[in-house]
Amino acid sequence: MTRALIALLSGALFGAGLAFSGMADPARVQGFLNLLGVWDPTLAFVMGGAILPMAAAWLWQKRLAKPFADVQFELPATTKLDTKLAIGAVLFGVGWGISGLCPGPAVANLGLVPLQVMPFILAMLAGMAVHRFTTR
Repeated sequence: MTRALIALLSGALFGAGLAFSGMADPARVQGFLNLLGVWDPTLAFVMGGAILPMAAAWLWQKRLAKPFADVQFELPATTKLDTKLAIGAVLFGVGWGISGLCPGPAVANLGLVPLQVMPFILAMLAGMAVHRFTTR
């Protein structure tokens, strides 16, 4: 129950941050990716503002024996950069560039503009299903 509540509160905080910062607006993200037109640097500031607390969290995590709501940290078992990772990154980037959405803002937008974001959500779920069935 505690883990679920922490996950819910973390997701709500993340979604509120996306909405408050304007990063749930696809036009804002597409403006950031538009390097040859009218460039909007807002996303760069949001990402820059996220780097400092995340760096502090990584340093703090190294000093902890275990997380607050679990028995151990769940860290990636590998840091290998391979073809599957590269293809996934390219697909993510192309989808982000075309739609202006990535999964976090898409889910946040379900509460704001559900009909507009539903095609992206369905495509994202379809991509997750294709990945699951092709990597077994």
